[in-house]
Amino acid sequence: MYKVRTYNRISDKGLGLFKPDRYNVAEALESPDAFILRSQKLHEEPLPDSLLAMARAGAGVNNIPVDACTAKGIVVFNTPGANANAVKELVAAGLLLGSRDIYGGMAFVQGLTDVTDAAEMSKLLEAEKKRFAGSEIHGKTLGVIGLGAIGAMVANMALELGMKVAGYDPAISVEAAWRLSSQVEKMESLQDLLAVADYLTLHIPANEHTAGLIGEEAFAAMRPGACLLNFAREQVVDQAALAAALDSGKLRRYVSDFPRPELLGKPGAVLMPHIGASTAEAEENCAVMAATQLMDFLENGNIVNSVNFPRTRMARNGGHRITFCNHNVPKVLGSVLGVLADRNINVIDLVNKSRGDIAYNIIDVEEAPGEEVLGLIRKADGVIRVRPL
Repeated sequence: MYKVRTYNRISDKGLGLFKPDRYNVAEALESPDAFILRSQKLHEEPLPDSLLAMARAGAGVNNIPVDACTAKGIVVFNTPGANANAVKELVAAGLLLGSRDIYGGMAFVQGLTDVTDAAEMSKLLEAEKKRFAGSEIHGKTLGVIGLGAIGAMVANMALELGMKVAGYDPAISVEAAWRLSSQVEKMESLQDLLAVADYLTLHIPANEHTAGLIGEEAFAAMRPGACLLNFAREQVVDQAALAAALDSGKLRRYVSDFPRPELLGKPGAVLMPHIGASTAEAEENCAVMAATQLMDFLENGNIVNSVNFPRTRMARNGGHRITFCNHNVPKVLGSVLGVLADRNINVIDLVNKSRGDIAYNIIDVEEAPGEEVLGLIRKADGVIRVRPL
C-alpha cells in the first residue's frame, strides 16, 4: 500500500485515480511515499526519509526545495502543458487589455453612481468614450519569449488573431518546435526580438538565468510605447526598471498576473491576482497528470516530466525490477551490474539515463534480489538510493 500525502486542494478527478486498494491518500500521513501538491511551500518543511517522489499540479516549482530533494534521491515532478490553454486564453485577454483601455472604461462606467437618468448617462458616455480609445492588435507584432507548451500555444493563437509573431527561445525542444507554426519568425537573440515587438509576452521559468531578464537594458531596446505581458513569473522582470519604464512612457502598458504594492494605481499597470491557471479544466488537467506520473513512478519506476531527474521509461516484460539513482560519475552502473553478476542474477533489460549530476537506472532481472544484494548495491560508490519493485 503506497501512502500519498496531499497538500492544498487537489481536484477529485486526479485523486480519484489512486485506487483505494493500492493507495492511502490523505493530508496527514506519517512516512509517506509521495507528496502531491499545488502551492504549498516546502522549503522549511522536513523531507521524510520515506519520501520517494513529489508531484506539483502545476508548472513552476519555486515552492519546492529541488536541490535538497535531488540530494536525497527524491524525484520532483511537475505538469508542464496541463494548464497551457488556461494561460493562453488569459494572455488573449491581456493582449486586448493592453491594446485598449477596457479596464479604465469599465471603471469609469462603474463610477457613475450619481447618474440616475439613462439618457443623461448615454450622453455622458458618448462624450467621454474617446478617453478610452485604443488600437487593434491585428497586424501588430507579438514577441514571444519562451516557446514551450504555453509559449507555442500563445504564438499560434496570435497568428489566428491576425498578428505577426516573432519568437525567441535558445533552448526550444524538438517537441515544442513541432507544435509551433512555421509562420512564427525565429529570432537569433533577445535584442533582435525586442526591436520588432509591439507586444511582448513572457513564458519562461524563474531561475538564476532568467531572474531580472527584462531589466533596464531590455526596456531600452524595446520599441517606444510597447506593451509587456507577464504571465510567467514576477522575478523575470526587474521591478525597479519596470517602474521607470512605465513612468517615462517607454512602456505603454504592463499586464501581469503578479501584482506588487508599488504598482497599485500606477498608470499603465493592469494587474491580476495570479489567476492564469485558475480554471476548473486546468486544475483537473494538472491533478490528473500529477497523479498519473506519480503512479507510474511508484509502480513501475518510470519518470516523465521530472524537473530534477532524467526522463526514463522501460516497459515491463516480466522479471523483477530494481531502480536506483546515483551521482553521475563513471563505474557506478558497472559496480551494480557486477554485484548482480557475482550472484548469478541475470539481467533481462536495463535503461540508464543521466541529467546533470544525477543518473537514474531501471534494471529488470530474472529473480527477486534479496536484502543482501540490495544492501551491496546501496553500498556501491556513488549510489544514492535503491528501490526494488
